Amino acid sequence: MSVGGSRAVAITGMGAISAMGEGAGALWQALRAGTSGIRPLRHAYAEELRVRIAAQVPESFDPAAHFPERLLPMLDRTAQFALFAANEAIAQSGLEFADAALAARCGVVVGTGVGGETTHDDQNRRLYAEQARRLHPLTIVRIMANAPASLISMAHGLHGPAFVVSSACASTNHAIAQAVMMIRAGMADVMLAGGADACLSFGVLRAWEAMRVLAGDDCRPFSANRRGLVLAEGAGMFVLESLAHAQARGAAILGVVAGVGMSADAGDIVSPDVAGGVAAMRLALADAGFEPAAIDYINAHGTGTPTNDASETRAIHEVFGAHARRLAISSTKSMHGHALGASGALELVAVLGAMRESLVPPTINLDAPDPECDLDYVPNQARPLPVAAALSNAFAFGGLNAVLALRAA
Repeated sequence: MSVGGSRAVAITGMGAISAMGEGAGALWQALRAGTSGIRPLRHAYAEELRVRIAAQVPESFDPAAHFPERLLPMLDRTAQFALFAANEAIAQSGLEFADAALAARCGVVVGTGVGGETTHDDQNRRLYAEQARRLHPLTIVRIMANAPASLISMAHGLHGPAFVVSSACASTNHAIAQAVMMIRAGMADVMLAGGADACLSFGVLRAWEAMRVLAGDDCRPFSANRRGLVLAEGAGMFVLESLAHAQARGAAILGVVAGVGMSADAGDIVSPDVAGGVAAMRLALADAGFEPAAIDYINAHGTGTPTNDASETRAIHEVFGAHARRLAISSTKSMHGHALGASGALELVAVLGAMRESLVPPTINLDAPDPECDLDYVPNQARPLPVAAALSNAFAFGGLNAVLALRAA
């Protein structure tokens, strides 16, 4: 499959931080091995919670080892993750932004579901529980949703478009779609795009408990005994370039974003509509110029909730027809958890790894077949399989859907 075409956008760098540790390599190695990052929750108020598991970045992550001391007071945990991942992605890409002309044509789009939530939670506790008279003077800087994009642009001197998008669990895919469209439109030559979330505050954990969609023991997407999602944190960032720009500088191309598809259910605020997922997948395929039979692998949204998994299965059947049963499908949330706005970023690392190594990561904990989820979800062990083209699905609360169509370099 050719990587030519003026609409194609190359991925030339990636970075990540997740429950699997620091770096995109650590994430991919864990996913290909079927290793779960879901552990007992580390939190000062864990004993007050009913659900006490999560997929957390390891305690060994030390922001002081990665960022200048002067910057640390400005960085909420979400911004730390986004900046860490962006630094890794830029380093892999080989790009340097000392050239003012290049810096002017490079921008940043970050997706986040909750933004600076841990700072917000901490300062509210000081204000209401401890009755503090003053809050940290950089509270606004830390909690503002645009902070990750601003900090990445400042760290690397990037003067192109820089902003944050927020669409719950579809935030990363929407961010990447925006970056792709800006490159196609000639508004930028290079974009940093991805997602970050650090959502494991006491308030957010309590709120998710109240919805009764959290699993208390493990994440089992597509399994008959699935009980819900498991919250996570982390980030993934990617260097995107017009294909011509990447080829002109001799860059190593990790994969190609061939198409994007976006839709809104315009229905229920939390219950997915099959038609919305169908529309987003069909739009991504059409934008990429792919026939459904060209797709080898789908990284599913696959949250582990009864409604989502069954709905996504029906949508895949409708889009792919008989080919649906020939697809390899997996939910890597079974391992890295549901990192809300960052989930699509962690999942894109998985898709690029599958393409690069011809190895599809598994859906772990899948031990009880569900008649409503009757496709090939690559249960429990990675599978050798050439992956020339793939979809990465993100279907969010609010009925906001974003799908990426990717092809191998």
